[in-house]
Amino acid sequence: MTISTTTIHQQLRAILALTNVEIQTAEIRQGQARTDAIRDELAGNADKGRARAHDIEKALRDRDGLVDVVRPIIGRVGAAVKSLAEQTQPLDEALLGDLALEQQLAGRAMYLKALATGQKDTELVALADRLIDAHTETVEWITTVLAEEALGGPTALRRSPSQWASGVAARALTFPAIATSRGIDRVAQAVRRTPAAVDDLRDRVGKAVDEVADTASRAGESVVSVGETTARTVAAGRDAALEAVEDSARDSGASSVADGIHQVREAAGIVEPEELPIEDYAELNVTQATAALKDLTEPADIRTVLAYEETHKNRQRIVSAAETRLSEIAKEVVGVN
Repeated sequence: MTISTTTIHQQLRAILALTNVEIQTAEIRQGQARTDAIRDELAGNADKGRARAHDIEKALRDRDGLVDVVRPIIGRVGAAVKSLAEQTQPLDEALLGDLALEQQLAGRAMYLKALATGQKDTELVALADRLIDAHTETVEWITTVLAEEALGGPTALRRSPSQWASGVAARALTFPAIATSRGIDRVAQAVRRTPAAVDDLRDRVGKAVDEVADTASRAGESVVSVGETTARTVAAGRDAALEAVEDSARDSGASSVADGIHQVREAAGIVEPEELPIEDYAELNVTQATAALKDLTEPADIRTVLAYEETHKNRQRIVSAAETRLSEIAKEVVGVN
């Protein structure tokens, strides 16, 4: 057995072990999929990973290599450990770990192709080409998801509860994290710069919160659909309170505070239709709204429309169009075709 043959065996075993980690990771990510389409795509990726693992194992056997039954098991255990460890990480760190795995698989596949070319092993070259294509495609997908996260989302994957806790400890969990935290930060900074407005705003906020609590209490006394009615009433009271505080801040001359609150309202989808970046949005049908979304170029504008749509009519074609437009912008940012 030549040195090259031995190296080929080693690389096939290493790729097989990493592929088993990849399969487990795809299965884990299914639970974080934002939509059924993404969940189905991840399930398909896991199936394709199993098919690749079968082909890699066959290639190893056909070349008189010993199939390591221990390393695939270690790979699956490693994926489980990785999953547990990343629950204490923000989502972007978990995705960067996935990206590193796919980049290593792509790199090893390229090395395998070079080894197979040197051995004039055309079947193995073809397998390596398939592996390169598959992992390059996955690298681009994860890179796009990371770009969507960086642009404020929404991403194809949701954070797990513990990832929310670790990644957004200082953010409000009831709103999209990035936009909300930025809005709250702007409010806090502006209030620090405008101390004269603090007392007035505090009084107004206090009154608004009291009104929400009183309304929720009265709703809680209802005997018909108490929990559901209370939830709707509290949400309505919250929305009205935020709008009232924003108006109060503007009336008090604290425009930065008002802008920060408005950003929070946009992230929660509780703005008025006329505040949306698409003119006469409330009057548009699905086809018209979908077409209008394609003309938006600012991620923040698209997120505002998406949040509003999900909070109100939740028309899936429009939601999908908004997500697709955000994905297109994310790909442009990172140079993915």
